Amino acid sequence: MSDSNVVDADSKTKEMTVEKVSEQITVRRNKLSMLRDAGRAYPNTWRTDASSADIHAKYGEYEKEALDDLAVEVSVAGRMIAHRVMGKSSFIKFQDADGQLQLFLNRDVLGGAEIYNPTKKWDLGDLIGAKGVLFVTKTGELSVKVSHIEMVSKCLRPLPEKWHGLSDIETRYRQRYVDLMVSPESRDTFRTRSKVVSLLRRGLEDRGFMEVETPMLQNQAGGAAARPFVTHHNALDMELFLRIAPELYLKRLLVGGFNRVFEINRNFRNEGSDATHNPEFTMVEFYQAYADFYDAMDTTEGLIRSIADGLGMTHVTWEGVDIDLTQSFKRIRMDEAVFEHRPDLRGHANDKALLATVCLQENPSVKPLITWKAGHYLLELFETLVEPKLEQPTFITHYPVDVSPLARRNNEDDTVTDRFELFVAGREIANGFSELNDPDDQRERFIAQAQAKEAGDVEATGVDEDYLRALEFAMPPAAGVGIGVDRLVMMLTEQHSIRDVLLFPHMRPETS
Repeated sequence: MSDSNVVDADSKTKEMTVEKVSEQITVRRNKLSMLRDAGRAYPNTWRTDASSADIHAKYGEYEKEALDDLAVEVSVAGRMIAHRVMGKSSFIKFQDADGQLQLFLNRDVLGGAEIYNPTKKWDLGDLIGAKGVLFVTKTGELSVKVSHIEMVSKCLRPLPEKWHGLSDIETRYRQRYVDLMVSPESRDTFRTRSKVVSLLRRGLEDRGFMEVETPMLQNQAGGAAARPFVTHHNALDMELFLRIAPELYLKRLLVGGFNRVFEINRNFRNEGSDATHNPEFTMVEFYQAYADFYDAMDTTEGLIRSIADGLGMTHVTWEGVDIDLTQSFKRIRMDEAVFEHRPDLRGHANDKALLATVCLQENPSVKPLITWKAGHYLLELFETLVEPKLEQPTFITHYPVDVSPLARRNNEDDTVTDRFELFVAGREIANGFSELNDPDDQRERFIAQAQAKEAGDVEATGVDEDYLRALEFAMPPAAGVGIGVDRLVMMLTEQHSIRDVLLFPHMRPETS
């Protein structure tokens, strides 16, 4: 079969599917019209007193006679996912937020054909409410013998074929509401995400950190190297930026006297989307006065290990790597990590010309800016030679000053900073450092950033005069860390794409 014939066949299949769906929607809408005429469309009167999970947990092990003696009455609700009609009786299986349960309907128990017969025409996907007594069927299945049942909300669109889920990945992301209906694995992922955030918050609070909120609309983007989203405030007639990081505001709080603060919230960066990037993402940033980057590494490692413990995990398999979360995380300087792959560079970490030559040899696609210094080329070499090979949790430390505008210089080597990044399975999870609290040094770094911006670096930031003024009031020595919550969840749920851990990832508009 030629390619054109395959395309034609696919197009005809899609047309038939669309036509079939359209017919089903028409039939369902006709049923809705009858509900409207009877005054029973979309009521808000149903209340539940039990979930499927609670019922199974409490009564799943009861024998038939023992459960009959208890005569447990329940009021439940959920989405109908299976319906088997056998004359005067029928079985409905519904799904709620916690699981599934079977309902048994009998015409005489419900009060006659006038009540029972309409239920036979209900559609899969309809939300229904039922009251009745728990019992065990002849096949041993815990069920509800229904005495009253209602349509709670009419489903106008057919569910995915045979309740097997959404095979099209893009549709899963666009229609997450359907994905969650039909995929237990997806629901489990987002339950785990919720637990991770809860454990993260608890871990920081247990360590004496206070949760705060800082502005998302900022008059100057700062705290990271990233291209911001720009917007306009009409009333004040001023340009504003969606924040790329909360860092500079959180450190202002250290100046104000709060010694341990954290924020879990959204950042926005006007960059492309791929397996680990989404324009809108969640981070936790925490800052501790009278601490350095070694303390920050200890806290970061402890937090991740305590979250894994809270989830009952010791190992995860991510990107084909068996990750042992019980072992101490490795620590190595960035230059040493590069030297392990290019021993000829040892002793030349500040030789810009040599590093530039080797960098272009290893990665010809690099496009250096005129403002690049030795540290920029060393970072490029690290990202090319080392980063993809960092499988087990590893802290890379002592980043060059040239690429670390907010980090404190190292006491022994002022060409590097007391900074680290944590990598797992070749992916960055966290970034932290001893904070730069010298206002004069910080001004020089800001000016260098501004010059890079003028030279065409769209990720460089400018000079934040108010932040410099805050430093002039004296910020205590401190350390801070930013952890990518989405990537952390990816690791702990063994997902390959950030879109699988975001309920509603950003997508291109649908085409007609």
